[in-house]
Amino acid sequence: MAPPWADPPVPPVTVDRVPAQEDAERELSRQIYTEHEPGLVRRIWSWVWDRIFGFLDEAAFRTPGGWFGLLVIAVAVIALLIALRIRLGTVRNARGPAAPGALFTDRPRTADEHRAAAERHAHAAHWTPAVQERLRAIVRSLEERALLDPRPGRTANEAAAEAARPLPGLATELRAAATTFDGVTFGGLPAAPDDYARLAGLDERLARAKPDLAATTTWTAP
Repeated sequence: MAPPWADPPVPPVTVDRVPAQEDAERELSRQIYTEHEPGLVRRIWSWVWDRIFGFLDEAAFRTPGGWFGLLVIAVAVIALLIALRIRLGTVRNARGPAAPGALFTDRPRTADEHRAAAERHAHAAHWTPAVQERLRAIVRSLEERALLDPRPGRTANEAAAEAARPLPGLATELRAAATTFDGVTFGGLPAAPDDYARLAGLDERLARAKPDLAATTTWTAP
């Protein structure tokens, strides 16, 4: 029994649930609790690393040999990718780049496409590309007629020499056209409207010319 001079008992303090939760949130939001937390970038990195490591760990668990087996598979995949890269590079090099002095240097186009490009350049008075595209149209047209075998890296002079066999009557003009092409393309010479006119005329005459099949052994029937 408490002595009569003692303070009366104090009833326990009760706090409602909602205010208590708000007080706890305010307390935890103080800087003293957050200043040592990792930053956003670090948290994102940790999350990504946990997912990657978890995936690798699961893969190692399911792979015969565990981590060693997974390493062997990874090395084999890398070796396969390297072999494919080397193979694709070899194929690409076999198709290009074009040899020095090559007549065609871009994707294959038809004779009509080269002619259209030549006409556009001629209308704009850009005579050097006009001459280049017109000779390409001539050679591509001969290939489409099977008077020349399609061959990457062929030079203008080679095309003229090969085309002269089934078309001996135009051999001189073919050689002159190749010389003009080399001069404006590799010799730095300016092309003139007369140069383009000669090539355009040669292109038209070649379209009407009948090949001398007995004069060549490289010609094959279409």
